[in-house]
Amino acid sequence: MEESTAVTGGSAARAGGGTGRVFVDKRSPQAYRALVKTSGAVGVEAAEAGLDRTLIELVNLRVSQINGCAYCLKVHTEAALRGGESTLRLGVLAAWRDTEVFTARERAALALAEATTFPADTRAREEAHAAAVGVFTEAETSAVIWVAITINAFNRVSVMSGHPVKNA
Repeated sequence: MEESTAVTGGSAARAGGGTGRVFVDKRSPQAYRALVKTSGAVGVEAAEAGLDRTLIELVNLRVSQINGCAYCLKVHTEAALRGGESTLRLGVLAAWRDTEVFTARERAALALAEATTFPADTRAREEAHAAAVGVFTEAETSAVIWVAITINAFNRVSVMSGHPVKNA
């Protein structure tokens, strides 16, 4: 979850390339540190609820796909692969509803992640909650939603800052 390594632009607050973008995490470090601290608290909640890293990374990746956050996609794809996730599942994640490779818990988490990312879609929100009731405890449901809220925030920091993605 934590994106504290997201910015590699040194101490400069402006993004490169003449885009005029501001690295908001560098420009407003106190606010960014608060977001990182929130991410840590969410990680503790997720662990205490019993969520496994694979499910958390699937949520991070799906939300980052929706938000078009290239930097977060890079970070969380690497984390998922390190955690043993398969390239097949990562490759079909954007079309998860059309596959049979995700468990009921993962499908419920992905639905909650999407509903959290698009909260105005009342029907999707209700369907996601209904799916969660069958497979998650209240603590797990809350943790999944908090993971989605947190990665949504990091996505917005990275997208609005224009954090670069470079070859390793």
